Order: sequence, then structure tokens, then C-alpha cells
Amino acid sequence: MSSKVLFAWIGKTDLRAAQGELGESLGPIGQAVKQRTFTHVALLSNYKREEENHFIDWLKTKTSSPIFKYHVILTSPTEFREIYNTAVSTISKIKEKLGQKDFFATYHLSPGTPAMAAVWIILSKTSHPAEVIESSPEHGVKTVSLPFDISAEYIPHILKPTDDEILKLTQGLPPESPEFGYIIHRCKEMKRVIAQARRLAVHDVPVLIQGESGTGKELFARAIHASSPRKDKPFVAVNCGSIPPELVESEFFGHKKGSFTGAVSDRDGYFSVADGGTLFLDEIGELPLPAQVKLLRAIQEGSITKVGSSKSQSINVRIIAATNRNLVEELATGRFREDLFHRIAVGVLQLPPLRERLGDLNPIIDHILESINKQFKDKPGWKHKKLSVGARNLMHQHPWQGNIRELYNTISRAAIWTPNDTIESDDIREALFPINDSKKDQEKILNRPLGNGFSLPDILADVARHYLKRAIEESRGNKTKIASLINLPSYQTVSNWMKKYDIEE
Repeated sequence: MSSKVLFAWIGKTDLRAAQGELGESLGPIGQAVKQRTFTHVALLSNYKREEENHFIDWLKTKTSSPIFKYHVILTSPTEFREIYNTAVSTISKIKEKLGQKDFFATYHLSPGTPAMAAVWIILSKTSHPAEVIESSPEHGVKTVSLPFDISAEYIPHILKPTDDEILKLTQGLPPESPEFGYIIHRCKEMKRVIAQARRLAVHDVPVLIQGESGTGKELFARAIHASSPRKDKPFVAVNCGSIPPELVESEFFGHKKGSFTGAVSDRDGYFSVADGGTLFLDEIGELPLPAQVKLLRAIQEGSITKVGSSKSQSINVRIIAATNRNLVEELATGRFREDLFHRIAVGVLQLPPLRERLGDLNPIIDHILESINKQFKDKPGWKHKKLSVGARNLMHQHPWQGNIRELYNTISRAAIWTPNDTIESDDIREALFPINDSKKDQEKILNRPLGNGFSLPDILADVARHYLKRAIEESRGNKTKIASLINLPSYQTVSNWMKKYDIEE
């Protein structure tokens, strides 16, 4: 069962209608819910709370749809950036609450300021497609036709200059190395992480970089090394997840000829090769516990012993580790050693996923496309590729669970597959892989932080709505079949649950 949500700012005319100052007129929002059918109504407001609450109570007499109200504080009702960020945040909250699938939005242009209406138009044509409506006492409620495209590159994500906190973080540091310049960004979150990384770089301490796959953990590790006193020494990257357990000692510490079957010559391990420089342990969370013990001993003692040798060798390496796992949770389950964690997690960086880097997507897309054009420019039949407005907007609507790696591969596929010089929406749509939200949905349910607004009843309600809607769809609304599918005692119980969780018959 799909959700159709009306989004609107509460306007002065709406408040006057609720006060009875407009006679029979219902105001823009009242008129919309009276003449159109919505499963939910999401309202934003920067008026006084008592005015908002009075309006909501009045609106509930005009519609049976659940109403979500979000009180916001704006420095000005025409402050474009604040209005935009508030609208995007509200849409995301509603999508998470109701579920991404079969979600249809309607934006109401009439209530609120012209800046608020402009934001709804931009969102409807770019990152958050939706129906757009307007209303008036003379003409009623009508859908607005917008026969034009707006490129997502004009979305107002250009953030303010670096704030004082970030400036403080970077004070007293040497000039930024070219490697940090390779990290394309505009958003405040990445500016802060880069400032933290630059500060850690000049101090010879272990660093743990956490973040989802594809967020650029190795890029950060290389930039830290290049900005450190060890920059002229080796940087050795190791994929911990690819080392067979029986070869951990040999790979890390080296071996002597004849020490085991296949050891046909002496070999230096990663620690020896990286001596004096930086050892980057990518996906350290994949190491089995016995391997973690051996690694810990080498870090603690500053020495290694090759397999097949009785002589120890002093080593001096800086450890930079990375993982896409939550190592604190791994500690709780016993899958990662606490003593090793405290050895490597002296400086900790948390890289944000691409979907949270507001304003960064466009420059990254442009950089990737430029690099692909350079890579293939001499290939027979290659045409210099550019993106259509629709293709760029479609990319802004995708969650990019694989982050920059997924983005790069998607653009590469689309650029190679299309014989034309312009990559269109259909090319991107064909190049995208289906979204699998099952694991993330489970994490959202099971791993939410307690306190700070945590509500067990709300979570249980979300779960109930999810399975009720699935059962309704599968049974085509047959309540006896619904009861059987989700193990409720009777069709009457199904009706009670549907009423309790605001699910329409």
C-alpha cells in the first residue's frame, strides 16, 4: 500500500482560517486536504507553538489523515539555505518513518513565503521528485505543470565558509599536502574531517579510519602519510581481509627459506618493507582473533621475528588502520580484541557516507566524468561524454550505498554503454544496480542509540505497519488471509491493528 504525503509550510492565511477570520474559506492547507486524498500530512512551521497547535487541532476536523508537525526556527522566513535544509531533512524523516518504497510526495506552493515555494519547486525537479499543487478560493486545488528541468548542480548546497571551529583545528599546521587536495569536497562535514586528519598527520600516533566501503579510507591514509614526517619513507597498504589465516605470520613478519612448504627463498614481510614509514591495515576488522594477537605483540614490542628464525628484528612503523565495521560493537561481541583496539585507535576519523555529504555530489560527478573522458579519449569511436540535466538529477535521487566507488562504476558503465556524447537518464538508470535496503533496514531497527528521543513504541509501530502493509498487498486485502500470513488470531484483530496503526481499509 503506497503512501501519499502532502508537504507544506503553515502560512499566515492557514492560521487565520483556523481562527475563523476567513469565513467559509479553509485556507490553502485546509482546502488541499478537503479536496484531495492524502495518507499523511507533513507540516513545517516557524510560528509560535500555540498557534501551530491550534491550527493542527482545527485541521484534524477537516481530515482523518495522520498529521506530522515539525517546528523549526528560521533566522528569516526568506532565508533560502535554512528553508532548503529544513525541507530536505523533513522529507528524509518522513521517508524513513513511512518507508522508501511506494512513497509519493505532493508539495503545496501556496502557503508560506515565495522562498519556501521556490524550494519546493527546486526539490520537485531535482533530488526529491514530487507532484506540485497550488490552491485558491476561486480556482480550488490544482496541480501545477512545470514544463522545464532544473539541473541539480544549481541546488543551493554551497555552504558557508569554513567555520571558526575548523579554522582552529587547522591553525599552526604546515601547508596542506597535494594528497588532501585530491579529496574533492565542499561540505562542512568533510572540511572538519580533513582538518582533523591534517592535525593527526603531524603527530606520530596510530590512526583508525572508520567509514562505509567506498568512502575513501585509503585516500585519507595516503594523505596522512604524505603530510607526516614519514612522507619520504614507504607507505605499504595491506588488505587484511585477503590474507589466509595460516599465512598471517609470513605475510606480516616474513619468513626464512625452507621454513614451510613453498618457502623457496627468504622473504620480507609487510612490517619490514614499511620500516620507517607507514603500514596501512585496510579492513583490520576482518582479521581473525589469533592474527590479532600476533599483530598486537608486534606493535607493542616494536619487533618481529620471521617465520623459521629465532632472531628478532626491531621495526619502526606507524600504523594507520581502516574498517567498515563498527569496532566498538565488535568489542562487545568478542570479535575484536580490546587491547588491540586501544593500540590502534589513538586518533580516530569517521568518514561520512556520500549521501550525507550535501553539496559534494556534483563536483565528484564532474571529476569522475572528466577522468573517464581522459582515460578513453584515444579509444576508437570514443565521444567526449557529458551528462544531461535529467541524468544528473536521477543521480541525486540515488542513495549511493556503495559511496564513491559505486558512483564511479555507475558513471563508467553509462559512459561506455552509450554511443552518444550525452549520457541520458535512461543510461544512468540502466547502469544502476538495484537497491538492497534489507541489511540497512535491520540495522536501523536493531542498532538505534538509546535515549535522545528513542521510542520503543514508535519502532514497534513501524515494524507492525511494515508487515501489515506487506500482508495486505500479498492477500489483496483479504483480512482472513492477512491474519494467517502474520499469525494474528482473527480478521477482527487485523481490523483493530489496522485502525491502531492508521492503515486505511
